Amino acid sequence: MRLSGLLVIGLAILAACVTAPAPEAPVTWVMRHLDTPEGVRDPDLVAQGQRRATLLATWFARDVPRAIYVSDFRRSRQTAAPLAARLGLTPIVYDPADTPGLIARVRAGPLPALIVGHSNTVPEIVAGLGGTRPAPLVHQDFGDVWRVGPEGATQRLRIEP
Repeated sequence: MRLSGLLVIGLAILAACVTAPAPEAPVTWVMRHLDTPEGVRDPDLVAQGQRRATLLATWFARDVPRAIYVSDFRRSRQTAAPLAARLGLTPIVYDPADTPGLIARVRAGPLPALIVGHSNTVPEIVAGLGGTRPAPLVHQDFGDVWRVGPEGATQRLRIEP
């Protein structure tokens, strides 16, 4: 009986020493809207963009977004729509001319978040989140996704059709 009492005390002490692993710091995903025709003010996604948007819906293996931010352009909303539907989220519309406001809103949570931007806003958004600023984007740059993690760790990934 004395041995079992010591065993229980020993196990209790051991359990108190075990710590749960620290959760990973949340990340933010940033991407440009998907494939569109060139030179049109507010186009719909072309077939290739629609295929990539469908792939985006199942693309996140980890750090799955808990919030999705889109500009109020069709191409941005259409890029996020399949993922938002799958996750049961309503995309939050932001003003692409107000990057500081967007960054503050995203940082307030919930995280992880996905921001769908534009060729002229993605580099500034990534940098505003503390990540490594991407090179300027050209029209053909579709399908790249930047993962901005703790302390600005930046990774560029790609959605392939």
